[in-house]
Amino acid sequence: MKAKIIDFIHHLIIYDYLLFGGIFVLFLLLLVLAIALRHKMAFAIVFVILAFSVLTAGSVVGYIQLHHYLFKNKIILHKVKALEFTEALLIKGDINNTSKRSFKECTIYAGVHKVSHYKYLNHLYPYVPFKKGSLTLTKTIAPGESVPFKLFVEPFRYDKEYNITIKGECR
Repeated sequence: MKAKIIDFIHHLIIYDYLLFGGIFVLFLLLLVLAIALRHKMAFAIVFVILAFSVLTAGSVVGYIQLHHYLFKNKIILHKVKALEFTEALLIKGDINNTSKRSFKECTIYAGVHKVSHYKYLNHLYPYVPFKKGSLTLTKTIAPGESVPFKLFVEPFRYDKEYNITIKGECR
């Protein structure tokens, strides 16, 4: 956990600091407004709850949306094959930089999940894959450029029908 937090802090960019600073200023303004309205208790409580909601949800949603906007990418799968002589799943594809910034590092996450004949389970299964794999590409990817990747998910011994969910996080 400590390594994940340190990695998160080391990969912050100037836009992240501006986002978190703006959210903190908004939090303080809402608290000052709540203090100013202390004689109207209902309004004060609403502004305190709103302030803490902005601090928690605003940081998380803002960070996700900011990075989704700044580091857009597109993954194209070419081949997904369960290998015969080894217990592995081979995933081949390309990751394309569709943003205006160069990527220094991309991590590709793949999840394998079951397929069910129940409609509601098919909506739930992508969130709980039974096998996961990841690959980190450290090659610089210029805007509009595409880089091939090959990812193995092992051990993989599933004989029934399955689907793949794949996602790329770039910096």
